[in-house]
Amino acid sequence: MKVGILTGGGDCPGLNAVIRAAVRKGIFQYHDEFIGFLEGWRGVVENKSIKLDLDAVSGILPRGGTILRTSRTNPAKKADGIDRCIATLKAHSLDALIAIGGDDTLSVAKKLNDAGINVVGVPKTIDNDLAGTDFTFGFDTAVNIATEAIDRVHTTAEAHNRVMVVEVMGRDAGWIAIQSGVAGGADVILIPETPFDIDEVSETIRQRHARGRYFSIVVVAEGAKFAPGKGGGELVTQAKGVDEFGHVRLGGIGNAVAAEVEKRTGFETRAVVLGHIQRGGSPSAFDRVLATRYGLGAIDMVHHGEFGRMAALRGNKIISVPLSEALASNRKVSQDMIDVATGILEPLNAEYAAGK
Repeated sequence: MKVGILTGGGDCPGLNAVIRAAVRKGIFQYHDEFIGFLEGWRGVVENKSIKLDLDAVSGILPRGGTILRTSRTNPAKKADGIDRCIATLKAHSLDALIAIGGDDTLSVAKKLNDAGINVVGVPKTIDNDLAGTDFTFGFDTAVNIATEAIDRVHTTAEAHNRVMVVEVMGRDAGWIAIQSGVAGGADVILIPETPFDIDEVSETIRQRHARGRYFSIVVVAEGAKFAPGKGGGELVTQAKGVDEFGHVRLGGIGNAVAAEVEKRTGFETRAVVLGHIQRGGSPSAFDRVLATRYGLGAIDMVHHGEFGRMAALRGNKIISVPLSEALASNRKVSQDMIDVATGILEPLNAEYAAGK
C-alpha cells in the first residue's frame, strides 16, 4: 500500500517516534511505500511532500519536534481547501493517510474521511485533553519538565521568602498543572476546570506565612480563569485575534495571578512562564514507547481497513475508536485526580483562614 503521513497543530515530543514506528513496520512487515506531507494540512493543500523511507526515519526516535514540520493550517477555512486536499491525495495514488494531531487536525481528518478518503488518526496533544484515549504522547515529557522547573523555583523561593507563580500549558484542561503541581509539591494549583477566587488563594498564602512557611509555590494552567467578579472570568490572552481553528493565543495568567497575590498579601511575588520549553527537546522514555505503540497501531489499522478511526490507549492496550468519539469533547481533569491534589493542599476556604 501507499500511505501518507502528516503531523498537524502544535509540536510535542514523540511525533518522530510515531512516524518512525509506522514507517518501519509498514516497510518491514507490509512492504508499504510512504510519503510525508510537510507542515501539516498545509502540505496537503499545497502538495508539498517528501519520501519517507528507512533512511528518512533513521535516528529520529529521540528527537523532539517533527521531521515533517507542522502548522495550524485549516483547509476547511479555505473555499476549496478540502477539495484541494482530496486532489493532492488522489494525485499521489494514496491508499490511506495517517493524520497525527489533536482535535483540530483530526476534525479535518474526519471531514476527509466523510468525503471518501481513507484516514486513520493518531492522538497528539501535549495537554492530554483529547477524548477517547487515556494518554497522549508528549504529556509525560511536559509534566517532567514542569516538575523539574517547580523543583528549581522552590529553592530560590525559599531563599528569598518569595511567592513563585509557575505558568504551564493547559488551554481547556489542567492535566499538566495538576500532575506537575502534585509531583513538585506546589502549595496552590489552579486549573481551567475550576475558576479560582484570588482572595482565597491569597489567604492560603498568608496562612502559610503565619505558621512560618515564608515562601509559596503556585502552579497555574494557562487556561485557568479568575472567578466571575474576581477578575471577570475571562481567559487571559497575549494578543487579539484567533488562529484558523478559532483559538485565542493564551498567556499572561501567571503574571496576572502574581500581581494580584502581591497586591493582596504584600509578599514579593514573581512569575515564571515555561511556555514552549514544555514542548521542546527529547521525549521521555514513556513517551517514546507510547508514541511507538501508536505508530504501530496506526499502520495496523490501515491494513485492517479501520478507517475513520483513531488509535487510542485504553488501560495498557492500543485499540481503535471512532474519530467522532475523539472529537466529541475535551477530556477534563478527572475528579479522582482533583481529589489527590485537594487531599494534600491546604484548603482554600474562609473557615480554615479563621482557624475553625
